[in-house]
Amino acid sequence: QVQLVESGGGLVQAGDSLTLSCVVSGSSVSDNAMAWYRQAPGKQRDLVGRINKDGNTNYANSVKGRFTISRDDAKNTVYLQMNSLKPEDTAVYYCNLYPPNIPILRGISWGQGTQVTVSS
Repeated sequence: QVQLVESGGGLVQAGDSLTLSCVVSGSSVSDNAMAWYRQAPGKQRDLVGRINKDGNTNYANSVKGRFTISRDDAKNTVYLQMNSLKPEDTAVYYCNLYPPNIPILRGISWGQGTQVTVSS
């Protein structure tokens, strides 16, 4: 049973930085591509970026240059470092295995996510 626990969100001001954590149980982050998603109020859940098994990363244009995804294999944790935060970054942030068909095939549910609120 794979479980995903996001943490690290909070209320910050525009321009601030924040680092989110995703602790994965039941699967190794080193053996999977992992992704961060976010869902803003009234919006659908969007892909923020991903980290492949080889460590290469890919980001949505909206966060490119500001956000960085990394992982700690020993801690089985994926991180999302967010710099120069903007009010439009306000959302609930989630992590999951990538590509998106994998969680479906393996019956992996979304975690609770962690709320990031950026004030202006």
